[in-house]
Amino acid sequence: MGVDLGPLFKKEKCSINDLKNRVIAIDAHNTLHQFLSIIRQRDGTPLKDSQGKITSHLSGLLYRTANLIEAKIKPVYIFDGEPHPFKTQTLEQRKERKEQAEKEWKKALEKGDLETAKTKAQQTSRVTDEIIQQSKELLNALGIPHVQAPSEGEAQASYMVKKGDAYAVGSQDFDCLLFGSPILIRNLTISGRRKLPGKKIYIKTNPELIRLQPNLKSLGILHRQLIDMAILIGTDFNPGIKGIGPKKSLELIKKTGNVENALALIGKSNAPTFSEINEIRNIFLKPRVTDKYLLQWSKPDKERVLKILCDHHQFSQERVESALEKFSTIEYMVKQKNLFDF
Repeated sequence: MGVDLGPLFKKEKCSINDLKNRVIAIDAHNTLHQFLSIIRQRDGTPLKDSQGKITSHLSGLLYRTANLIEAKIKPVYIFDGEPHPFKTQTLEQRKERKEQAEKEWKKALEKGDLETAKTKAQQTSRVTDEIIQQSKELLNALGIPHVQAPSEGEAQASYMVKKGDAYAVGSQDFDCLLFGSPILIRNLTISGRRKLPGKKIYIKTNPELIRLQPNLKSLGILHRQLIDMAILIGTDFNPGIKGIGPKKSLELIKKTGNVENALALIGKSNAPTFSEINEIRNIFLKPRVTDKYLLQWSKPDKERVLKILCDHHQFSQERVESALEKFSTIEYMVKQKNLFDF
């Protein structure tokens, strides 16, 4: 789920109103996983239609997007492409954790322990190809643009921010800063509350903004050195060095200059090779991205949305129509010319 660099970064408080008329490149996989984890019944079962197909992602996508549009924020969802081969181990570990959580979920249900059951169930969420396709279909009907990344979605989103096509990346993970996004927005939700991963606790949240360059300056490091710190901690592309967290990695990189010198200093035998280090650096510094996208927002196709959600998945027509009313601001937003006020 990305590198935990949070303790090192200074975060600026911001409100939803501060993001008015901004284009936010949203990490679709991160967002869909959040919906699949949180939108569940008391026993942990995700929302399903009459055919037994999961619909939690569609519910979350509709209402979250409606709230963003009502707040005059212009979302564009970025979908992951083909993962880098170095990510295979991480994906396998995630799969194993989900399988274990599924076993524990079933055991908790057998015992009648609904609280534990729901917590374990939330750890079993999988963003499947079908879920991705259904999400894209709904976004098309809602008139919301989405971009298919060649590889990492956060790399593509970061590239779009660097180009000036978006104001910030919207994600809970910090990886977009490794990919060079100038700005990260976390807690991009209208509800003002967020569930802590793997826990039964909801906390009050406000959007927080993290600027890359001011933080690098404050830490006294370069962007390349931030990547080296992440390699020491562990990324989606390498397991990291046991016992090294954000503060220790910062200390080592500032003392030695780069990850190679840091590893030589601490003498770790299970460290990545120099060749692997360079490959991981290049994943972040020279990611696979595309310019083949069109950022265009339009009024929802009401009939198509109702067909997808109500006819195919038995959503309440009254609730869907109520959500669609929030898209009335879309015409105002499309007319805005000066989207960015840096």
